[in-house]
Amino acid sequence: MQKAKKYDWKDSNMALFGSDTEKKVKKESAESEPAWKGAGEKVGVQVWRIVKFKVTHWDKEQYGEFFNGDSYIILNTYKNKDSDELLHDLHFWIGKYSTQDEYGTAAYKTVELDTFLDDKPIQHREVQGHESSKFKSYFSTFTLLKGGADTGFNRVLPENYPSRLFHVKKVSRTKITCTEVSLKKGNLKSEDVFIIDAGNKIYQWNGSECSHDEKFKAAQEVARIKGKRGKCRVDNLDEGSISEEHPAIMMLKDGESKPKGEAAKGERKMFRVSDADGSLDMDEIDGDISKSNLTSDDVYIINTGDHVYCWVGKGASVDERRNGLSYASNYLNKTETPYLPISVVAEGKENAEFNAAF
Repeated sequence: MQKAKKYDWKDSNMALFGSDTEKKVKKESAESEPAWKGAGEKVGVQVWRIVKFKVTHWDKEQYGEFFNGDSYIILNTYKNKDSDELLHDLHFWIGKYSTQDEYGTAAYKTVELDTFLDDKPIQHREVQGHESSKFKSYFSTFTLLKGGADTGFNRVLPENYPSRLFHVKKVSRTKITCTEVSLKKGNLKSEDVFIIDAGNKIYQWNGSECSHDEKFKAAQEVARIKGKRGKCRVDNLDEGSISEEHPAIMMLKDGESKPKGEAAKGERKMFRVSDADGSLDMDEIDGDISKSNLTSDDVYIINTGDHVYCWVGKGASVDERRNGLSYASNYLNKTETPYLPISVVAEGKENAEFNAAF
């Protein structure tokens, strides 16, 4: 089976605009896209996955689960305490091994859904492993899985319950992640809980120093897997009470996954995107980033070091508005932090996160 190609940060997720990918997905307008029926009509989270250039509804039971070979669109609809107006945050998420057809379609369709909702949403780009705190807040458990959907260019062959190892870890007071890792003995850590999925048997391995919350969440995940699979045996294993010859341990290979280095901090810079001189250009603004530099007739790209904002002035031209996110993405791809989240913010609709960046 052909190995999936890793997402290349040099490939702009917006670079496919005007390409064959755009032409394929542009055949249907926002009004005729069946996936958008009911989108944003009530408070809550909605998730779609891209499959063969099409937007498909993601099963609600799988909300919070993401395959690293796929791209997704996520819409969060909410209300402020003092208003009945429906507000939206609109994200597209790019898996590490998502193909160009998938993340190009996700980017385009996100813009389409924004148009469908009368340009009310704040748009965000999310990259696997570097998701914004806002994005993660939508899900009680954030689960990363290996694999992906059958795409137009990369066929995923069916497999009968391949052996898998999941790492269940509490990362904050209210957040627990469940991430698929390599089947290696060295990945088992005393501080956390692990799920060893052997197909017809599922083992929950509880580290000697794990928390009650991690045990509880792992048990929920095990029950979910078992419920989908039907007949299979479930065993709870406590570190220290089993030998190295236990079947669950024997199925793991020696070694451990390579530790991830700490993500680099981005550069604090500010740029203006303008076509005032007849050509569309992006120019850096000297000095510290400041709200005083923002003018209503242009678009601005602001890198805070942790997040990139594309601020769209009320009087910005059509070309400036249309290309702001593309410019932000292409700029990031040339930096040491191409994975930073990107958010598009319209003048007058700035949120707390944007205001706190200055």
